[in-house]
Amino acid sequence: MLNCLSKRVSEMKKSYKIEVDCASCATKMEDAAKKTPGVKDATVNFVMQKMTVEFEDGADFGAVMKQVLKNCKKVESDCDIEI
Repeated sequence: MLNCLSKRVSEMKKSYKIEVDCASCATKMEDAAKKTPGVKDATVNFVMQKMTVEFEDGADFGAVMKQVLKNCKKVESDCDIEI
């Protein structure tokens, strides 16, 4: 049962390569991602240039990430997320 639960949690969490110029901008991206419908939680690692997103149950990953990118571009226009 524990393995099944662990697998389910990992299926709802995905990592994406990002491009962002400074730590402050990375924080803005993280905040924008967290406010996106379908996102349960998000963290941005500026040094690793990586965003980890935990999705709400039943979320369409592709659609949610398109909205995450759109929201991130509103706060940091030259950022990018490899979706």
